[in-house]
Amino acid sequence: MAATTPPLDQVDVHIDLMCPYAYQTSKWLREVRDRHGVRLDWRFFSLEEINLRPDQKHPWERQWSWGWSMMRIGVLLRRESMARLDRWYEVAGRALHEGSGHPHHPDGAREILAEIGEDPDLVDAAMADPTTHDEIKSEHDKVVAAEGFGVPTMFFGAGTEAEQCLFGPVLIDPPSGDAADRLWTAVSAWVEFPHLYELQRPKTAADHQAIARTFEPYLANRDWVSINRGKEVTFEGEKQAH
Repeated sequence: MAATTPPLDQVDVHIDLMCPYAYQTSKWLREVRDRHGVRLDWRFFSLEEINLRPDQKHPWERQWSWGWSMMRIGVLLRRESMARLDRWYEVAGRALHEGSGHPHHPDGAREILAEIGEDPDLVDAAMADPTTHDEIKSEHDKVVAAEGFGVPTMFFGAGTEAEQCLFGPVLIDPPSGDAADRLWTAVSAWVEFPHLYELQRPKTAADHQAIARTFEPYLANRDWVSINRGKEVTFEGEKQAH
């Protein structure tokens, strides 16, 4: 139990750039930031690692790993300013989850960096810097230590005795305007109740259809072996296991 209720003017948001749900939540959180001045600090969590099968390499052991490598680029941008990471996540996420881009490929990542006015060589710099691994792993491990399992995961009062961890919200239609305010009020109110653990809406067949429609660009842009007739996606000879 938290000693006191944490403040609501800043939140650490752990994301994986490959996650379509986290991307939708990020759009709502930016609306909250713009309307209420809440400071968003983007942190990382790897769905590749948490869902790793015994026969797979850890993402940091691969020459290029979709989500992990995108986050390594984000680490370098964040070292200069959170705003640069925020812009990278916004544009790369839009390309992957709403457009027709492939920022999870090295060339696609370079294209996004050029689009936002960053140096495309940051891709190679991030891959050559082992400390980018360390930074992601530390943030990933923090979520695991808090019994977290997915994204988005939010920490209110991060680093204080009042710190609280919440998973979600998980949505496909991020609200704006007054509706965004109401959702923020509902979500942030949970920190007043440290033993309120779960509230979940079951998904109907219609819900699954709506999710599939929303995620159509992501499903097309991501290289799914199952929907590409067994095609193996390789980077310099190494098969990607996702």
